[in-house]
Amino acid sequence: MPAKSKAQQMAAGAALSAKRGERKAGELHSASRSMYDSMSKKELEKMASTPQKGKPAHKSKSAH
Repeated sequence: MPAKSKAQQMAAGAALSAKRGERKAGELHSASRSMYDSMSKKELEKMASTPQKGKPAHKSKSAH
């Protein structure tokens, strides 16, 4: 699943670095922490690799 916003892509990158052991899971906050807990490494890699070009900074609340 590709990231819908720059913030989501960056949170996935943070969660992925924790899954790889490059940072401590305790350092993660909110969205990146829930991604770390609920997504596989492969899912995080796909989301984190989404290009940021053309993405909004944050996903709009009405785009559910």
